[in-house]
Amino acid sequence: MAAVAQAPDMNANVQVKKKNSSAVWRIVRYALIRLLTLFITVVAGVFLTVMIANMGGYVDRIRMGDIQESVAMGLRGNPAYNALSAEERQKRLDAEIAIQAEAQGLNRPFMVRTFEFMQNAMTLNLGRALKMTSDSGSRQVQAIILERLPPTLLLFGSSNLLLFFAELFVALYLSRRYGSWLDKVFVTLAPVSTAPAWFFGIFLILIFAASLRILPFDGMVDAPVPNNLWDYSLSLLRHMVLPVMAVALNSIFLNIYSWRTFFLIYSSEDYVEMAKAKGLTSQDVERNYVLRPTLPTIITSLALMLIGIWTGYPILETVFNWPGLGRAFYQAIQFFDTPVIVGQTVIFAYLLAITVFLLDFVYALVDPRVRVSQ
Repeated sequence: MAAVAQAPDMNANVQVKKKNSSAVWRIVRYALIRLLTLFITVVAGVFLTVMIANMGGYVDRIRMGDIQESVAMGLRGNPAYNALSAEERQKRLDAEIAIQAEAQGLNRPFMVRTFEFMQNAMTLNLGRALKMTSDSGSRQVQAIILERLPPTLLLFGSSNLLLFFAELFVALYLSRRYGSWLDKVFVTLAPVSTAPAWFFGIFLILIFAASLRILPFDGMVDAPVPNNLWDYSLSLLRHMVLPVMAVALNSIFLNIYSWRTFFLIYSSEDYVEMAKAKGLTSQDVERNYVLRPTLPTIITSLALMLIGIWTGYPILETVFNWPGLGRAFYQAIQFFDTPVIVGQTVIFAYLLAITVFLLDFVYALVDPRVRVSQ
């Protein structure tokens, strides 16, 4: 009898193990397919970036012209070169140009160099910049990026994080007081945030720096740089005020309006009305029936905002002379510095791909309706 009773239990355990192993295999298969898809997307994006940054080979022609000019100027100052005949001078010039072109790899076909450059970029072998240098004088793209990263994280990382949570708090507050005078104020001011941040930056400089003279025009700290930590921190905070205000004006009203509308839509769902009818407090209804279903959207916005910090604000940083990644990217475009452009882009592409991949699993954790294997 005992053996007969144990047989169904053993069959049930076997079925549970098979079901679990099948679920694990589906998750692994989904993760592998997702990673492969994202990797192909990153490769395509990097390839297009290399082609666009090099302008289809136009930048290489500019580099070739620079080589020809520099070699010609160097040889003209050589008395031995000037003593040669016209034919010999031309041969010597062509030979020197060929040597310089070979040293920079310009003697090989364009597409071969493009795929090699893309391969190096994908492995984060970012190489040397063409014209840009770090403050220490290094031309390594990695050194340039690492040098510009802390100012961008300090200014835009801190300001965007504070603004994000402030916008959520205010939007949630306004959704509870729909139609109030404060709600109407934010709805009215929402179109103000459609202007770019650099536009507000110029006006803020004219008002607070040029007219009132209470805040600095640009830069990160005063010159000369303060010696002690306290004075340095105060100087840094004073220089951060105007850029932070520009970023805030660029986003706060429109984002609050968008989030407030988003919360209002979820607050009008039938299950929310049912929860209110059951006698639940407004805090419980808001926490469990409004905020919880919106968590995937909130987390997605937060994650994309965080990785968006990597791109910085190219024009705004240029307006305020802020030494961040955005200004470095703007300078790289001006100088046709392809390695710096591709270096910043490929890192952003990897950050975006990793974020999108992880968000699938985060959704499954915060929302029980989501299944990773689906």
